[in-house]
Amino acid sequence: MTTKLTDGRQAGHPHPGPRPYEPPDQRRARGRALRDTVARESHGGWKAPKSRADPVWILQASNEGRIPSLVPVRFGRMAQSPFAFYRGAAAIMAADLSTTVASGIQVQLCGDAHLMNFGAFATPERHIIFDINDLDETLPGPWEWDLKRLTASLVIAAQHLRLPDSDAVRIAAAASSEYRERMTDYASMRALDVWYDRIDASRFEQIAQEDDLLPEVRKRLKARAEEARRKGSPEFLFPKLVTDEAGGPPRIKDEPPLLFHPDPTLAPGLASDYAEAIDLYRKSLPEHVRVLFDRFQFVDLAMKVVGVGSVGTQCGVGLFMASDDDPLFLQVKEARPSVLEAHLGTSRHANHGERVIAGQHLMQAASDIFLGWTKGKGHRHFYIRQLRDMKMAVVLEDWDAALLRGYGRICAHALARAHARSGDAAMIAGYMGANRIFDDAIADFAVSYADQNRRDYRNFIQQIRDGKIQAVMAP
Repeated sequence: MTTKLTDGRQAGHPHPGPRPYEPPDQRRARGRALRDTVARESHGGWKAPKSRADPVWILQASNEGRIPSLVPVRFGRMAQSPFAFYRGAAAIMAADLSTTVASGIQVQLCGDAHLMNFGAFATPERHIIFDINDLDETLPGPWEWDLKRLTASLVIAAQHLRLPDSDAVRIAAAASSEYRERMTDYASMRALDVWYDRIDASRFEQIAQEDDLLPEVRKRLKARAEEARRKGSPEFLFPKLVTDEAGGPPRIKDEPPLLFHPDPTLAPGLASDYAEAIDLYRKSLPEHVRVLFDRFQFVDLAMKVVGVGSVGTQCGVGLFMASDDDPLFLQVKEARPSVLEAHLGTSRHANHGERVIAGQHLMQAASDIFLGWTKGKGHRHFYIRQLRDMKMAVVLEDWDAALLRGYGRICAHALARAHARSGDAAMIAGYMGANRIFDDAIADFAVSYADQNRRDYRNFIQQIRDGKIQAVMAP
């Protein structure tokens, strides 16, 4: 299935070139006119079509090309809760979203915009900002898809925290409202101001003050920032990840089954110390970054199991050294076809690593200077970035409704900013309007889809119990 867009293009294909000038008011009016074709209320609710593919079959199909021994680990992580299941089920939701209505306005999608794929990290200038931090599934497509995945994740998180249903609805509606209001702001901003906009600690404090969370959020933000700075430093990473063998170069410590050195069968480039892949990666970097990268020499690489949805793909940690006490850790992550491509058309990029980093540069306010792409000898595609560059991950377990609501608003702001960089903010704002009709519809969808996710999870767990699926509980 392909999604028709307002200008005759199809999602998944290149962004257009320059268009004739049209004032923002006219673009807003065109957005409002789209309601005649796709009413805002039509986004509400979710009912599985009779032709809906078996969700477990979709998960099984997505295992193709993964490391077989790690597939049970992937399913074990997904089996921990409905929320964990949702994190690994982007392919299921992509198929479901392809059956829903869409206004027809295209943006660069994250493709997997659940709340755990947002977070704080350091810019090249070493400032901490908040943004989308996982774009493995990025592809052009309908802006509503990202917003629906985000708000559904908030409802599922509320259920995970055993919050009242009424709180879950309000949390989803608040995120949708935040997205709508921020998009209205971006619609009236200059193009360069939209591009330069960043979400920093002051935005956290603003939302915290509005939601009566200021002392708690300030305390948590300061503590997490200090922890991220400490854990992202070479002084922390080097002794934690590396062992010095007598008379030999430093090597990454093996901690099987989650961190281990591959054999030539798993990593054909091992025999040449990945020379071809490293050279291709180097060429993907901007010229000024190559000068810096050339100061480092490759020393070692180990496979590392990461995340939930990525388990079983070829991901690793590369160790490069400029001197005995000057390490560079790079995360090497396999880039597979986006789960959106089956529904929105294939990527215009021949290499999926290139697709991912193009999406990152387009959606993120600032990206890692070492972000680049390469290809392995086994025809696998990869993208590369620094490991733990002051990244702050979310820990949900002790959150209350107010904190989840505030965090959802920050995520929605980041999503609106990312969409405004690639899409027509005035048209999107015009379509959503100034009242809460669209907010309520999205919240209604989020609640209904959270129920669908719970049903899918129960089916998944039953198949594990029946022995049809092998799952291994691993950290």
